[in-house]
Amino acid sequence: MPPLVCETCHCVRMGFEIGPARPGEWAQIIDWAAAEGWNPGRHDAEHFLEQDPAGFLLGRQDGDAVSAISVVNYSPDYAFLGFYLVRPDRRGHGLGIATWQAGMEHVGTRTVGLDGVLDQQDNYRRSGFASAYTTVRYSGTPKVPDGEGAEVDADGIVQVAGLDLEPLAELDAASHAADRHEYAMRWAADPRHTTLARFRDGLLTGYGVLRPAHQGLRIGPLLATSPSDAAALLAALLRSAGDAPVAIDIPEPHHIARAMAERHGLAPSSRTARMYTGPIRALQHSLVYGVMSLELG
Repeated sequence: MPPLVCETCHCVRMGFEIGPARPGEWAQIIDWAAAEGWNPGRHDAEHFLEQDPAGFLLGRQDGDAVSAISVVNYSPDYAFLGFYLVRPDRRGHGLGIATWQAGMEHVGTRTVGLDGVLDQQDNYRRSGFASAYTTVRYSGTPKVPDGEGAEVDADGIVQVAGLDLEPLAELDAASHAADRHEYAMRWAADPRHTTLARFRDGLLTGYGVLRPAHQGLRIGPLLATSPSDAAALLAALLRSAGDAPVAIDIPEPHHIARAMAERHGLAPSSRTARMYTGPIRALQHSLVYGVMSLELG
């Protein structure tokens, strides 16, 4: 049987070809992800594409999108993979692996990270990925204490509009495998997001972002230098959420962060495996009380 994919240009028989997503096209992939139950943020696509436009690939059959992958190059050493999807009616035809191969070619020699569903770990291992830890999604309608004393923890918490966002980006870089200052600052500054930061004696001790999702709201990231700062920020973000359901993705080894989510009435709803193809730089894992995005790390 002749190969489905041309090894040089990724053209595939039956009118299938792979290439970068054009402006506006990734919104459809966000909808695919929502249909899979991933519940992406409503405005995520705009921020994602600005980071590495060439890293968002679509497989098109006769001009229609049928597969997708994002492999975003953050630095010369690190990339992150997400949105590995094939339209349900086109699965089982080899289109997914062709799209995967095209995405991995974009990476070059970089270490690649991903957050994959647990039952696909063996497939990722065959592609050179090794498990690092599990991430747990906590979701539900939050319970936030109110009344006298409830505002004490809000001391030092402010909206970030008009502030210098570089300290937020530096905190993100300390907990991520590559510096992504511009991306982190755009994410925090989006007026459709609620971004709160906490300062002590003029120094940033944490920040968190609440954003609208296809269902309810998502928190991510939630970064803090101490449990008390994280707890204050989480409570403030949940108050901003009101009665809407909320989801937050927490690295499973961070028991303090998980306990905080549970105290607010959130419960585990899904799990993913964080995996890497090689070494990454040293991270301050204790800072991460909530991951920015499972799709871009």
